[in-house]
Amino acid sequence: MKSMTKLMVVAMVLAAALVVAPAAARTIDTNGTTVYVGEENINFALGVGTNGFVSPSATAVVNKLVHYSDPTAGSIDNTIYTTDGKLSELTKSAVSTKTGPYYVFTNETSGVQRSDAVGYVNIEIPDVTLDVVLNNSRQDSVNGKSVTRDNLLAFKLTNNLNGFAGDANAPKMQIEVTLPGGGVTTTFGSNNVGLKNIAVDGSTIYKGGINLTDVEAGTYTAIAKWPSGTDFYGKGFDSKSVTFEVLTKKLAISSNKDKVVRGNSFTVTITGESKQQYRLFVKDASIASEKYPAIATGQNGLKGAYNATYNATLKGYYDEGTFNSRDMIVETTAGGTRSIQFNTNQSTDDRQFTIRVEDPAKTSTYDEVKVKIEKGEVTVTASGTGVYYIGEEITLSGTNTDSDYVYLFLTGPNLGTNGVKLDALNTEVVNGTASTFTRETVEIDDTWSYKWDTSNLERMLDAGGYTVYAVAEPRSKDKLSDIKYATVAVQLKSAFITATTSGATVAKGDKLTITGTAQGDPDNVFVWIFGKNYYKLQQSETVESDGSFEYKLESGDTKDMSSGQYFVVIQHPMNGGAGVTANATGFIFAQGITPVNLKSLPASDAATALINALDSPYVDDTYTKITFVIDEPQIFIDPIGDKEAGSKFTISGTTNLAVGDKLIIDVTSAAFQPTKKTEASGFGSTSGTATVEKGDGTNKWSFEVDATGFKPDQYIVKIESVETDTTQTANFNVVEPKPTTQPTTVTTTQPAGTTTTATTTAPATTPTQSPGFGALVALAGLGAVAFLVLRRN
Repeated sequence: MKSMTKLMVVAMVLAAALVVAPAAARTIDTNGTTVYVGEENINFALGVGTNGFVSPSATAVVNKLVHYSDPTAGSIDNTIYTTDGKLSELTKSAVSTKTGPYYVFTNETSGVQRSDAVGYVNIEIPDVTLDVVLNNSRQDSVNGKSVTRDNLLAFKLTNNLNGFAGDANAPKMQIEVTLPGGGVTTTFGSNNVGLKNIAVDGSTIYKGGINLTDVEAGTYTAIAKWPSGTDFYGKGFDSKSVTFEVLTKKLAISSNKDKVVRGNSFTVTITGESKQQYRLFVKDASIASEKYPAIATGQNGLKGAYNATYNATLKGYYDEGTFNSRDMIVETTAGGTRSIQFNTNQSTDDRQFTIRVEDPAKTSTYDEVKVKIEKGEVTVTASGTGVYYIGEEITLSGTNTDSDYVYLFLTGPNLGTNGVKLDALNTEVVNGTASTFTRETVEIDDTWSYKWDTSNLERMLDAGGYTVYAVAEPRSKDKLSDIKYATVAVQLKSAFITATTSGATVAKGDKLTITGTAQGDPDNVFVWIFGKNYYKLQQSETVESDGSFEYKLESGDTKDMSSGQYFVVIQHPMNGGAGVTANATGFIFAQGITPVNLKSLPASDAATALINALDSPYVDDTYTKITFVIDEPQIFIDPIGDKEAGSKFTISGTTNLAVGDKLIIDVTSAAFQPTKKTEASGFGSTSGTATVEKGDGTNKWSFEVDATGFKPDQYIVKIESVETDTTQTANFNVVEPKPTTQPTTVTTTQPAGTTTTATTTAPATTPTQSPGFGALVALAGLGAVAFLVLRRN
């Protein structure tokens, strides 16, 4: 009994040894043999015959394999050493990235020159690729795709291990399939195709005819692996995995959208048998053909319009009649799927459609999906507040999800019941012709915008309320019941102009500025000026974006203008440019009036003739009138009076000079004269500038004087305007400051019991000094100055 037990143990040990026994060692004795990284127990023998290594002697042993960076003449970049001509394993670390030819050297070979090698071997990394394909074509991969149970599959294994060709002891692979439930098997399909012991020798191997009839639905993963006991087991040389899905339903259809706004597309996906043709169509809805969603042409998988002729031999349908873009034959991919796009437009009916896919050979095999087509929406808004001056540009904008264009028209007083084109007010919209509307393209983000220039119309709009319509199709107001549209109200006001001058009276040599506002967004206004023998006709001035304008008469202009009143007319051109124009000789022209030569008329008559032309019913221009007066420049000094030496005081006055003008002011002593450089100046002076400011009625100016250092004397004030070349003077006296005397209290000590009396001393009286001799001399000079001023005035 014990002997039997011992025999059983020995048998089990031998059996276990057989299971884990390594692959048979390979002897490499042929020149050019391919050896693979990961191989074990390799014996490099010198061999015999013409295909063997060239041995220098019968006792030589291979001791190293040498790789050159350049096989023709390069240097060594890797060397692999053997032990007595053997390698227990050709490891990744020994080879690194240096694959390709390695030259064989023996222990009797001198040096490492390539010419000394006894031969060479190729070292490669084993590479295996797995794919899953349709068995009938073996070209259509279903990796990452879905297949139905009606298909036969095949596993396709390719490799680079041609070095094992003809070797009965070459290592073999197996394909492991992971089932949807997680289990792993090496037999797969209803017919249990075996996936073990697959020889790999450089050829392409197919394990095909796999039947899916009874397999579990779900996702499968497969990988080609080196099993335990092979040289490459666990060394990272297995294939990458592939996946595929087995479906339970033979034919199905789905849509990426349940609802679609017409004008947009949707896509249906068919899932069926691989490389199978099916009929795809929109079920009959008893409407015109253009109202159905249409299959977009030119897509992959479309085989033509459906008809009743089916060629069983060619397995296809062919168009023998009128093309119907909602009824097509489509062919699935190798994965058994196909996605097809349907397009819609504003002609597509807004309803629910049923999309059906069926097997033409067996119409009871079908599936359906419902897609609802909806009308889009149209919106419109107007820029700003909704109130505009005629002549302004109004931006109309909005969205349109119903069509590719938005159609605009206008309704309002006396414009026609059904509306008119925005830029052609005399054209009534009476039908669906697109050209009778103002049409604007809808952008890819469903927005649109149109700039309506109310200054460039073929007829003048009256002030009042109007309505702008934005419509998805070219429909007039009386045909909007079944179409998407939106409206916006706009209130138009008559444009007008206002203006004013920088001053009612302008001194000669001063600037004059005319400012104002021109509503209605004109590019410019025109300034007309009339005076005694003076004409400036139709001077153009730019209007800013906020409606403001500014026209200037420079100092050089007013300097030579005669004193008197001037008339100004400022013309607003309204629509279509100026209705009244002037030529170089002074004639004005306008529709409905006789040309008039303004330069032949007095100023007031010329201004009246221009206004009469602007008031013509044939002229839509508006205008405003203002006047100004040119006067001789004048500066007035308010009475100054006597000022104390050392005090601070203000000299002021009025003038007809313009606000902002600069006045140069000098205050000097009437006795001012040169002094010796060894003496201090005997009298004070000051100078500076003052700016003309706006006053009540007349403009004003003022100047602060610091009389510190001024000695009592008579002083002259000189005011000068450089712009207008105007001067004015005045005199005043600086007197001694009045001293301030404090009361003096004397205290006397009295015997006890007596009363103390305080005595107050009256302040001393200081006599007032008269101006000195210098002041008397100055008075004579002032008389002469006064005479000159009077003479000038």
